[in-house]
Amino acid sequence: MAQPPLIRRAAPLDTREMAALLNEIIAAGGTTARTETVAAADFIPLLSAPGAACHVAEVGSAIMGFQYIEPHASLPPEVADISTFVQRGKTGLGIGSALFTATAQAARDLGYHWINATIRADNTGGLIYYQSRGFRDWRHLSDQRLANGMRVDKICKRYDLD
Repeated sequence: MAQPPLIRRAAPLDTREMAALLNEIIAAGGTTARTETVAAADFIPLLSAPGAACHVAEVGSAIMGFQYIEPHASLPPEVADISTFVQRGKTGLGIGSALFTATAQAARDLGYHWINATIRADNTGGLIYYQSRGFRDWRHLSDQRLANGMRVDKICKRYDLD
């Protein structure tokens, strides 16, 4: 990747590429807790949901990754839940780092105090990514059932914004 990614807020026209990127990750398996494919329309409500922010990383005219925060029913209202997806084969190139800079600022602007990341315990790359951003373990969820019936452990990490 010769040029750094342009980080910007996601827009409705991005949702097709976002869905394709995520569906490729889901099909490969092993890194996301998601097991069912998504449609572009699934992302539309996220783009304007209260307490949510979604950013894309664009190189040229291609979306190489996206990251979003949103409230989560199992977390206190001062906590944003984060999800990060980078195109397969493009991890380790600074895309996630660039996305997180924008996402952390958006979380502060939205009044959050900390960010939660819930990662499959077998997703070594995801665990390393969040650790490298300054997240620290705060909770371990054992034997969690995914939508396809598979059971995995999950690790919750937190990043304090204050």
